[in-house]
Amino acid sequence: MTNAVAKYNHDLVLAGPVGSLDAYIQAVGAIPVLSKEDEQALSTRFRDHEDLDAARDLVMAHLRFVVHIAKGYTGYGLPLNDLIQEGNVGLMKAVKRFDPSYDVRLVSFAVHWIRAEIHEFVLKNWRIVKVATTKAQRKLFFNLRRAKKSLAWLSAAETEAVAKDLGVSAKEVTEMEKRLHSRDAIFDPTPDADDDRNFTPAAYLPSPDADPAVLVEADDWHSDASTRMASALNILDDRSRRILEQRWLSDTKMTLHELAAEYGVSAERIRQIEANAIKKLGNAMAV
Repeated sequence: MTNAVAKYNHDLVLAGPVGSLDAYIQAVGAIPVLSKEDEQALSTRFRDHEDLDAARDLVMAHLRFVVHIAKGYTGYGLPLNDLIQEGNVGLMKAVKRFDPSYDVRLVSFAVHWIRAEIHEFVLKNWRIVKVATTKAQRKLFFNLRRAKKSLAWLSAAETEAVAKDLGVSAKEVTEMEKRLHSRDAIFDPTPDADDDRNFTPAAYLPSPDADPAVLVEADDWHSDASTRMASALNILDDRSRRILEQRWLSDTKMTLHELAAEYGVSAERIRQIEANAIKKLGNAMAV
């Protein structure tokens, strides 16, 4: 590593994240590009000896490349500094996995990792609801954005051409185009000061008590169930009925051991009486 690169590294670290984005871009752009020989030497040091200083120098020398890639994703309405940050994560992953024995430049290897991290960030933050979940949809999302030459909807012929170029069906292209044109809607926003009406998704949900027939049906069901419960309890002997009432229907429920002590039997015997009573009660109410 040359003294010049080390100096720029030191200055960039001192600048830190508190500086402006323009200052950061200017600083990383001033870091000298590594020669192939320096890059190979640093990569070998990191691979063979886990030299973190070598890894840092590799990352610093390629930060300008991350900025260049991140600028290509500013059309998604996301902050450039966030895109750069995600791209830097991808760059660090690339440095960790780079093998200098392949005799390729790190920049060629790192582009995949940088774009992958930025793609993941865009898909997670571009909309509240994800527009692409499968690998094919993710590929279509980014390629379709680049393929569209205007904000207008694609014609049938253009849809077929895009589908052919991307190796997908015209239906998939149309579906993704709909997602790209959609916008997030607030489910239940606060009304404006001059308008207390909200024509939002929440306004179209039916009220749970909107249908009188449903309310009457529910009330009849509960009333009938209560009547059948009372009738069914009358078929039980006094002990069984009391055990059920104390175990399930009383506000201050008694334990098996408390009931066992009251009747002078074991807790297991109370459990058996309870189980038999519940079975009889269920059969009576099912009639």
